[in-house]
Amino acid sequence: MATWERLGATDRIFLDMETLDAHLHVAGCFLFDARPLQGPHGGVDFERIQAWIASRLHRIPRYRQRIQRIPIEGDPIWVDDPGFNLQYHLRHTRLPPPGDDRQLKRLCGRVVSQLLDRGKPLWEIWVVDGLEDDRFALVTKIHHCLTDGIGGVELLGHLLSIDPIKDFEPAPVWIPRPNPDRAELARDAIRRRLGLPFEIGRGLANALRHPQRAWDGAAETWQGLREAGAHTVHPAADTPINGRIGSHRRFDWLAIDFDEIREIKHAFGGTVNDIALATATGAFGRFLERRGLPAREQRQLDFRAACPVNVREDAERGALGNRVANLIVRVPLGESDPVARLEKVREAMDAGKHSSQLSAMGAIERIGELTHPGLLAAFARLNVERRSSNFVFTNVPGPRTRWHLLEAPLLAAYPVVPLLPNHGVDIALMSYAGGLYWGFNSDWEQLPDLHDLVLATREAFDELLGAARACASESEHGDPAEAKA
Repeated sequence: MATWERLGATDRIFLDMETLDAHLHVAGCFLFDARPLQGPHGGVDFERIQAWIASRLHRIPRYRQRIQRIPIEGDPIWVDDPGFNLQYHLRHTRLPPPGDDRQLKRLCGRVVSQLLDRGKPLWEIWVVDGLEDDRFALVTKIHHCLTDGIGGVELLGHLLSIDPIKDFEPAPVWIPRPNPDRAELARDAIRRRLGLPFEIGRGLANALRHPQRAWDGAAETWQGLREAGAHTVHPAADTPINGRIGSHRRFDWLAIDFDEIREIKHAFGGTVNDIALATATGAFGRFLERRGLPAREQRQLDFRAACPVNVREDAERGALGNRVANLIVRVPLGESDPVARLEKVREAMDAGKHSSQLSAMGAIERIGELTHPGLLAAFARLNVERRSSNFVFTNVPGPRTRWHLLEAPLLAAYPVVPLLPNHGVDIALMSYAGGLYWGFNSDWEQLPDLHDLVLATREAFDELLGAARACASESEHGDPAEAKA
């Protein structure tokens, strides 16, 4: 019997919005200790890694499925790929000596610059050998229509483990399910469209039974759509990092110790995300000032961050697809005081979380199911082309304990978020085993000086950390002026 699954409305938006320049895959660069997996001739034992990943694929059915289109209406569905070949998706490459971080970042940028093949399952993993200091890397790519950042971490968890693993069972036999033929898909599409009036009727009947609940929900949804639409009607500031992007990418990274973040939290409060976003805001201020935009002019700009927020419920843990809402907040660009900057970011994030923006996510999905998801993709495309935000800032919580690929411990995890059409740079963070790992994905032409932004990020964080330590010192020893009095 033929089996298939429809893409959700949000998943389809990510599929339909992709262009030759705006590649909509999430990615990551993960560094491992190579010594436990070194083969007899040097380098990691790629065949063993391949056998291990093959043995785990039954836990990730979507990794052996591809996109197919329904006739006439063109809706995308997931079907099993009868020609699935792991060797196409899992690739082995090696850096030339010295195999340093700069070379790895360049390689990651090139891998991220390449579109995934729509005729095959939408993922790749590159095993990168030849790194200095006895390390190797996994560079992963997963199309955003398949999962979001939180889901991507859960997928990675199927391939990694908390404890080192030496022996494992071989891959179970996989038999692809039959693909539907065109007539079967057309009949299903007709039945689905004919059933929509009944679904709408059930919704109206439920609203009549609970009128107050329906009214409150509709009012909140309408307010959320209004707030989301306002960012499209009134574009964010035009800055040197918001031109039209090309297809080539630069990638860079930064690691920050979580103990230092705790010092700031203890001194000034706020969440990890507040501290990181305040740091990024300070970094952009420094970076743009070096680009010729003075701080006094920056303070007049409506500079916005698009912050994806996880809206998964407990019952949805482990489910594939996208369950995120986009929270757009204005950040205090040009604010010179790091403590004041953090406070303003915290206020902006709190206001955003208590707004109706997050409710727009569910409304968009319902509208897409009851009309046509292609309309939502057109609206989303207009939203980004009108520059509703200046950059994406996403923070994905990872495991607190160390993970392993077989016996090899994971040392660092740098995420990659895709660029929107007029975002010269977007930033993704992942917390992991006592560190906060920043991944900077940028347009090759707009940010040839991307590393300057990375350095500015460290400078902005150190400025805030210094203020926190000064505050702690004053609390410990008392105010010298008060002591003298």
